[in-house]
Amino acid sequence: MQSFFQSVIGEVFGVEPNESIPVHHVGGGCINQTGYFEFESQRYFLKWNEGVGDLFEKESRGLQLLGDAGVIKVPRVIGLGEVEGINYLCLEYLEPGRSSLRFWERFGEQLAGLHRNSSDQFGLDHDNHIGRLPQSNQWHSSWVDFFIKERLEPQLDMASGSGLVSARIRSQFDKLYNILPDLVPEEAPALLHGDLWSGNMMAAKGEVPAIFDPAVYYGHREAEMAFTKMFGGFDQQFYQSYHSSFPLQPGYEKRVQIFNLYPLLVHVNLFGSSYLSGIQQTLNYFTSD
Repeated sequence: MQSFFQSVIGEVFGVEPNESIPVHHVGGGCINQTGYFEFESQRYFLKWNEGVGDLFEKESRGLQLLGDAGVIKVPRVIGLGEVEGINYLCLEYLEPGRSSLRFWERFGEQLAGLHRNSSDQFGLDHDNHIGRLPQSNQWHSSWVDFFIKERLEPQLDMASGSGLVSARIRSQFDKLYNILPDLVPEEAPALLHGDLWSGNMMAAKGEVPAIFDPAVYYGHREAEMAFTKMFGGFDQQFYQSYHSSFPLQPGYEKRVQIFNLYPLLVHVNLFGSSYLSGIQQTLNYFTSD
């Protein structure tokens, strides 16, 4: 791998290093490997994988879109490409800081600021990914239509094709679709990170909130807030600060389960049927006669 790392550094900075520069591995998820290196007294973060297509190109576009909003820290893209058949993405290195109450307060305020960035419709001008799965972002004027056609149905089709979802569950989703307009209030499209769980955010140096690994689109902001609750890890001060800056509509807590049907289906397709119980519970609650 060392020749790969040296080639990446040379390609990104346009200068072949005079000596071997070590890349320090820091683990990775189920898709990418990650590490950091130092070049000319600066530290950089590196992600790489084999055969995941345009994943990094779409991630780069998402980071750019979030960064252009100018309200919350995202790592700058330094370079991306392919070397020796391996895809790479080089990013600004974010030095960890403290997760104080002040950090959570800022995070809530800044995420609310991000969500005030809007669009005429729900979706995005290109498709991207949620994890390693494709994420369709075709434009829709209605959130309910977008949620059904671009979020739930593609994941259900994938799960059905793998034999993970029964005909009964599909029937329950059809029932849910009929009542969704009465359950979910109208909102203007909001710029969302799209995959905001505790592993995709951090306190950077100076108690600065930072977000990364996005699955960006313009959606219903309650979908983002619900996602933060699925695995926990967000302090209550974060929610209080967000609500003070950009209040959510009454009854939000009851709708969290509905919005989290999407990430739960994603996890079914990525990791298997153990996530079906949460889906079944939500469907039973909202579609039982």
